[in-house]
Amino acid sequence: MSALDRRALVLGIESSCDETAAALVRGGREILSSSIHSQAAIHAQWGGVVPEVAGRSHLVKIMPVIDDALAQARVTLDDIDAIAVTTRPGLIGSLLIGVSAAKALAWVRGLPLVGVHHIEAHVYAATMEHDFAPYPCIALVVSGGHTALYRAESPLDLHLLATTRDDAAGEAFDKVAHVLGLGYPGGPRVSKLAESGDARTFSFPRFRAKDGSLGFSFSGVKTAVLYHVRGQDARAATPAAEDIPQRADVAASFEAAVVDALVEETLRAVRREGLSTVLVAGGVACNRRLRADMVTRAAAVGVRALFPSPAYCTDNAVMIAGLGYEVFAAGRLADLALDAASR
Repeated sequence: MSALDRRALVLGIESSCDETAAALVRGGREILSSSIHSQAAIHAQWGGVVPEVAGRSHLVKIMPVIDDALAQARVTLDDIDAIAVTTRPGLIGSLLIGVSAAKALAWVRGLPLVGVHHIEAHVYAATMEHDFAPYPCIALVVSGGHTALYRAESPLDLHLLATTRDDAAGEAFDKVAHVLGLGYPGGPRVSKLAESGDARTFSFPRFRAKDGSLGFSFSGVKTAVLYHVRGQDARAATPAAEDIPQRADVAASFEAAVVDALVEETLRAVRREGLSTVLVAGGVACNRRLRADMVTRAAAVGVRALFPSPAYCTDNAVMIAGLGYEVFAAGRLADLALDAASR
């Protein structure tokens, strides 16, 4: 790209799960707008995301959300230099709505099109509000569907170091929220309840691989909470929320166990790779205990921990437009055969 192209304006489109989002970002850093339609209220009655329902909602909302992002930024499609869209991973029906909209706009307007990897975009989000390049660094992506550690050499060069062996951290939060009668989405509700509890009350397990390898597992702590609340009888019903003793203490102790595992494994990865910066991204990166503990414990060993603002931790199109600029700058253009993939 030429020097002038460093001011390129990218329209980002995100529809990988249950948020329909669009954003305008200039030069990969300057955020002009962000529009998000959340489906949380729609899926709350089911206790989780229903893929068919999510896809239908994206279909209805995708163009109004794009129009809103353009209006917020006070630009038109004539001002756009490229369109970036999430292509993977995610719910295939949801992804296809965003990809189809992006391809249609790119074809009609004659605009360059780039595909963006959702997880790589989450990592990039942790860099967008800082004026320095943190690479190489360790990146922790932690959300409802993903918990993984990467070595990031650049925005477009990530190497997987470890992942979860079962539940993602956010998934464990949702399941424990259900056990505690807190509803959906579970992560913020567990954390809110935990604020009034004592994390030292119960000792829930922290996973560590016997062979010393990096990795996560949250099935054990989730099951430990279930048995604590319900008892050891597999046939017993989970008690009503108001009948759970020390419910806030349970929430706080569970949250502490998950956060401790996330921080410990991340800092182990930092030591193994000989790096000094950690990026933390994904929906669970909104968690206040994780943000505080990671920053404090990292600083104690001379490591800098960077988080996006909470608005850019959950699924959003700012991160898609931001990383989309980097893909565009690298000349990795897609054609109208661009497709979506769930994995």
